Amino acid sequence: MSTAVRQRVVAPVWQVTRPARPGRVPGVVLAGLRDRGPAPVDHRLDPHPVLTLALACGEAAPGIDEPTGRQHRGSIVTGLGFGVGGAARVRAANVEWMQVRLSPAIARAVLSVGPAELESSVVALDDLWGERRAARLREQLAQAASWEERFALVEAFLARLTAAEPAIDPELAWAWDRIVAEHGRVRVEELADELGWSRKRLWSRFHAQLGLPPKRAVRLVRFDWAATRLAGGQAAARVAADCGYADQSHLHRDIVAFTGVTPATVAGQSLIATADMAWVDRVPRLPARWGSAPASRVDGPHRPPPPAGGDTRGGRVPGRSTDVRSRHRRRQPARSAGAGDSG
Repeated sequence: MSTAVRQRVVAPVWQVTRPARPGRVPGVVLAGLRDRGPAPVDHRLDPHPVLTLALACGEAAPGIDEPTGRQHRGSIVTGLGFGVGGAARVRAANVEWMQVRLSPAIARAVLSVGPAELESSVVALDDLWGERRAARLREQLAQAASWEERFALVEAFLARLTAAEPAIDPELAWAWDRIVAEHGRVRVEELADELGWSRKRLWSRFHAQLGLPPKRAVRLVRFDWAATRLAGGQAAARVAADCGYADQSHLHRDIVAFTGVTPATVAGQSLIATADMAWVDRVPRLPARWGSAPASRVDGPHRPPPPAGGDTRGGRVPGRSTDVRSRHRRRQPARSAGAGDSG
C-alpha cells in the first residue's frame, strides 16, 4: 500500500514486478505485487510520502484495516501520511494488485480531489472515479495477459488524466521535489527564502495544495528515507547522522512516532517483505518544467505562469463536489508524528 517495502529477508512475502521501461507519466511509480502465500498476509502499514492507489487485478483484493476498526476492501486510495502510529494493517490472500504511487503534485489531476481532502485517510476508488470507470479498469487489468500489458493500460489511462500540468502552484511543485530530492534534509526557512516567500505564505499554500504543512512533509520524507536504510541493515547511529537527525535519540523518537515501534524493530521486522529492495524508496518525481527553481530574493520571487486546469489555490474545482473529507475521511486517532508542527 502507501508504505514503502522495507525488508531484508530470505523468504519474501510479495513478488514485485516493475515496468521494464521508464515510466511515461511524470510523478507516477508503478509496481505489480503478488503475494507468495501460502499463509495470508497481515502486516503493519507505515506512512509514505505519496498518495497510493491499490488497483485490484482480479476478484481477490488486498484490504486495509484502520485503527478505528473500519475495513476497506477492493481498489482503494490512501492519502499522504496514512499509517502514522503503526496501528493500520494490510491483509491479503492470493491476490494480485498494482500499486500506483502518486506525487501529491498530480493527485488532483488523477483523483479529481486534492491531497488535502485525502490526508491520512483511505477512500474507495469507486467513490472518486465512479463505479463504472473503476469497474472497467478492474476488468481490463484482470483480463490482461501480463504485467507489462497491465502497466501499459494504467499508464495510458493516467496519461489522459494528467495531460495538463499539475493543478498546483509551480513554486510548490518545486518545493515538494526539493524536499524529496534532499531526503527531507532541508529547512522550511530555506525553502521560503529561496522562493522569496514569507514562511507564513509558504505554510498556507503548501498546506492547502499539498495536504500537509511543509515541516511535516520534511519529517515524513526524512522518516521514510531513514526507515528504508534501517531495513537495509545500517546502524541506527549511522542512519541518524546521515539522515540529518540531531542525534540517535531524535531518530528513535521520530521512528516511534511514525511507526509505533523502535528503530531496532523496524530494522528486523517484516513490514512488506520483498525481494526487490531497489524498489523500496521509489518516490515519484516531476520533470523540471513543472517546477522550475526560483529566482533569488535579489531578483524577486520566481513567478512562472500558473499551470493550466484545476484550482491553483488548492480549493474546489468549479462544478465538482469535493466533500470527500467529510463523507469518507477517517483520520488516525493518534497524530503524534505531526503534533506541534506549525510550519
